[in-house]
Amino acid sequence: MIIAITAFALPTPITHGEARAIFLSTAPTYQDVPGLLRKHYVLSEDGATAGGVYVWNARADAEAMYTEAWRAFVREKYGTEPTVTYFDSPVLVDNVAQKVFTY
Repeated sequence: MIIAITAFALPTPITHGEARAIFLSTAPTYQDVPGLLRKHYVLSEDGATAGGVYVWNARADAEAMYTEAWRAFVREKYGTEPTVTYFDSPVLVDNVAQKVFTY
């Protein structure tokens, strides 16, 4: 399993409510994406940085998402260049399911 964390500085800080509305407007874009298991939208406490924490089935699935077209979408929507950092996730603790998973 791969975790990808994206981040981008916003031109001006936004509130929780503004972020929620913006994120809801883009959420359908991420539904039914091959290999994407989960996406968490994130906003820093000061509202100056936004991004996402993505859980992917495989690195190739993640790389298929973060294309130049995706970067252009982020630049157009938020006015800034995104960063993407990949992490291998060999173990997951799921307290809801009361299980530990290995990959």
